[in-house]
Amino acid sequence: MAKKAHGLGRGLDSLFGMTDEEDTLRIREIDIGELDPNPDQPRKHFDKESIAQLATSIREQGILQPLLVVASDRGRYRIVAGERRFRAARLAELETVPCIVKDLDVIQEMEIALIENLQREDLNPMDAAMGIQALMNQCGYTQEKVAERLGKSRAAVANLVRLLSLPDEVTDLVREGRLTAGHARAIAGLGNSGEQVEVARKTVAENLNVRDVEKITADRKARKKEQKRKTALRLPAELAELQETVLRKTGMKCTLTGTANKGRILLEYSSREDLERLNDLLERAEE
Repeated sequence: MAKKAHGLGRGLDSLFGMTDEEDTLRIREIDIGELDPNPDQPRKHFDKESIAQLATSIREQGILQPLLVVASDRGRYRIVAGERRFRAARLAELETVPCIVKDLDVIQEMEIALIENLQREDLNPMDAAMGIQALMNQCGYTQEKVAERLGKSRAAVANLVRLLSLPDEVTDLVREGRLTAGHARAIAGLGNSGEQVEVARKTVAENLNVRDVEKITADRKARKKEQKRKTALRLPAELAELQETVLRKTGMKCTLTGTANKGRILLEYSSREDLERLNDLLERAEE
């Protein structure tokens, strides 16, 4: 015989700013078959063992925190917060679940779904990064705004978003839990995807900790810097002088490799102002 939920408890008030009385008025039992998961749910991976444990708890004590939902088409409801409870409730064979039905716009839905998941320590770093990126893309938020809304530092937000630049093989290892966010941040500091994959594989194969990976990346960066320095020292006098001239004129670091007949000039910029200054110089040269 399917069971019904009991013991609603508190918990969503911190997210939605509701009083006990408002909670009581808004909570209603909704048939579990009328609920649909949120396709924009930040959490993409749901651990089966964790859901099974939650289902056991629900059978014994009911759902202690109601789901947050919005009305959808044809009398159905879309879950904004609480998909883990929804999945566990289905596993526990509940007929209805306690829900709070609210009118929310798209941005509010995304914010609440992300905030609720980020408050849980088991949210995969890649899912968190993708959720933050979605807020930035769809809501026009800057990293500063996202940090403010999520109660995080800008550095923490920037570090998460940075993980999205990693190659798929590396992000898959993070999703699988074989690399931590700390590992991934250190690996992201490497210059190219080939190195990033190489160090990620090494980290997993040798069970390296974050400090080990940070040392590997620091050593590689130091070697590259030294190689560039030696290359610069080997330059003919006229090319070395040209390299210094470009630096002086543009204010941008210049690396010149090759000979007087053939080679490459690499300019490095660190801000939009650098690019604008270079553009001004080029425009003046055309006059």
